Amino acid sequence: MVSNSTTQDEVQLQNTEEKEMNLRLSFILFYKSLSLKPLPPWACEVRLLSLWFWKDLSLFPISKSIRNSLCSSFTLVLPSEMSPKKKTVLSISENVELRQEMSVLDLPELVLECILERLPPDGLCRMACVCSLLKDRCTSDHLWDRHLKQKWGRVIGSAAHCEWQWHIATRKDSSFLDHTKGRGLIGYLWRLWPFPFVRSNLNSISKRRYPFPVNSNMSWYHALETGKFWFPAQVYNRENGHVGFMLSCYDAELSYDPRTDTFQARYPPHERRTIAIESCVTWDRIRAPPIDTSPHDLHLSDCLNELCPGDHIEIQWRRNEEFPYGWWYGVVGHLEPCDGNNSYCRCHGSDTIVLEFNQYAFGSRWRRTIVSRKDHREEGNEADGFYGGIRKLSGCEEISTWKRLWPTDILE
Repeated sequence: MVSNSTTQDEVQLQNTEEKEMNLRLSFILFYKSLSLKPLPPWACEVRLLSLWFWKDLSLFPISKSIRNSLCSSFTLVLPSEMSPKKKTVLSISENVELRQEMSVLDLPELVLECILERLPPDGLCRMACVCSLLKDRCTSDHLWDRHLKQKWGRVIGSAAHCEWQWHIATRKDSSFLDHTKGRGLIGYLWRLWPFPFVRSNLNSISKRRYPFPVNSNMSWYHALETGKFWFPAQVYNRENGHVGFMLSCYDAELSYDPRTDTFQARYPPHERRTIAIESCVTWDRIRAPPIDTSPHDLHLSDCLNELCPGDHIEIQWRRNEEFPYGWWYGVVGHLEPCDGNNSYCRCHGSDTIVLEFNQYAFGSRWRRTIVSRKDHREEGNEADGFYGGIRKLSGCEEISTWKRLWPTDILE
């Protein structure tokens, strides 16, 4: 009996030492692979579960199967057999008494930073819930600034940033940061788990132990992603491409819908019209306002002296003085006596500028208009509308966007 007991102890000790060798080998292989290939898919899903959760699970008969399935999803399996040569290189002294599991915080600073930079937004949110140290790292602005620019940079501008600063300054609560009902493991358990006290623990952990900073890029990204923050932007061809707004761009407040990957737009009221709401606005119809001019203010044109025939422009236009301005696409044309020959053209030296809107048919009252180069102000009347400030388009991306939106039929 003594011999059998001794043999079992030796086998158990040998198994323990072999597991430690496998753990260290896995870390070495993982560390060396970081600079050679991107992170595996499971890297952003690794979470730590707290002790209270395992204690609650142990109270129920189904806890064993659930615990085994959860453990198996986070376990890395390595071959148990190893050549004698590798065992010699990675041998561990039998006298070592340290028995401590390795944590992601034990990684070198550069390696940990590399891992966090490669995580997607939902992965950073999950990592931030692990502990306070990782929360500080995962909520840092420099990590989330990259995600903001990558997904939202084309549709949010300085006006949206000012609106966000005003929003967090006047709203003291942070209900739009409720992660317990979002996606991820904790959010999934919140919706799935039937026991009230487990839900209570999940809720208290999220709000008490890991409150995310409200005035941060992470909070701004989350508010945009969930659609709980309405931000100012501009929409091309408003109201689903209504014929009266073709090749125009109007200011609106937008909210993102993550279910359809589209936006809902609210256009400001004017005259007797209430707020107009448009749904399913796609990404390609939205832009950040290129200039900080209110839709109710006249833009001060600073490009009139350099405009020449063939230049692409946007001009403010509104139906009457009660309407907000919209930006309409056009090109600079030639004066009547000019035949368009560049060798003899003197249109750029004239005091008047011809603006053409070629989406309209010849003879249409919307086809051409003339503005003053030296003393341009709002010009127009109640019948033809009022023309406001002008901005010259110099970027190829802006011009190509307008051409992509060109109507298939000539407008009357």
